Amino acid sequence: MAASKPRPETVAIHAGSEPDATTGAVVPPIHLSTTFERDADGSYPRGFVYTRSDNPNRRALEAVLAALQGGAAAAAFASGSAAASAVLRALPRGAHVLLPREIYHGIRKLVDGALAGPELRVDYVDMTDIAALEAAWREETALVWVETPSNPLLSITDLSPVCGLAHARGARVAVDATWTPPGVADPIALGADVVVHATTKYLSGHSDVLGGAVVTARADEVWERIIFLQRNEGAVPGPFDCWLAHRGLRTLPYRMRGHAANAEAVASFLAGHEAVARVHYPGLASHPGHAVAKRQMTSYGGMLSFRLRGGEAAAMAAAARTRLFTRATSLGGVESLIEHRASIEGPGSGTPADLLRLSVGLEHPDDLVADLAQALAG
Repeated sequence: MAASKPRPETVAIHAGSEPDATTGAVVPPIHLSTTFERDADGSYPRGFVYTRSDNPNRRALEAVLAALQGGAAAAAFASGSAAASAVLRALPRGAHVLLPREIYHGIRKLVDGALAGPELRVDYVDMTDIAALEAAWREETALVWVETPSNPLLSITDLSPVCGLAHARGARVAVDATWTPPGVADPIALGADVVVHATTKYLSGHSDVLGGAVVTARADEVWERIIFLQRNEGAVPGPFDCWLAHRGLRTLPYRMRGHAANAEAVASFLAGHEAVARVHYPGLASHPGHAVAKRQMTSYGGMLSFRLRGGEAAAMAAAARTRLFTRATSLGGVESLIEHRASIEGPGSGTPADLLRLSVGLEHPDDLVADLAQALAG
């Protein structure tokens, strides 16, 4: 009988985590050295030269990321923004990129402030509308960037037709899967060529490490360019950051089940509250993207947002009254966070002023619901 393919829970624990050859340690050691010994004949038989180019902890992290995501290879970066930048700058000079109108504001800021220009031409489109995507297409379109669910309105893009259109026209698809780590969605299986993560968030899972990653479906010329940028520009995570992210990944499948279950409980409560005008969560049957999300996601994730009937003042007041939800940016940690997103994004934000975004953590769901109930009661 052929051996069955290991499940994500098994991959997360064992990939890149062989016992240390020197000591037998079950937990991988941290290799802080920036440089590695060369043999008398000038070779590097152990495979490491200088830690900007490669490091044992980074190699282990990249191995488990590729295995979990079902990709051919992975590259770790110092942040999610650095990872995204490498993907975009690996494209040919003069390439055209289509990005979603509802995109993480940090990526929009990066693109508009540093990348867009003669070398990289960009347009923003409604990725949930395949006709709009097709209408925005140019002969030089080389990449479609997808974020699903979107941040912070949780709009759902149907990946299969987007990938079908892009591939038929010779373009690639990159998916920012920070909100949908392995165990929540599988972009590569749906046709994505590249998957980008901020490992700071769910992958590390404990709000104590900054990092990013790119996983590729195949090792091609664009991937080689991404690796070149990673190793030569040096926007790489340090050994301890890699070690922390790797440690967090070991519990990812189980943590995501808790995040998703808690988020569903919170979303159901908010959907029935008189002070709430609208809940953005694809797990609700009322969500316009629910059917697509049900088809292409394993769970609905741990992120949601909602709008208050009392407007911005009511939103700010409710956030101020929470006791378990911490008022802070970021997401994906074990603790629950609440955020008035428009004020975080600043001038020019397209986020409604009455919207609050929640990163639902791993506290007991009844306690989280009770906290929101008292905050909304005033």
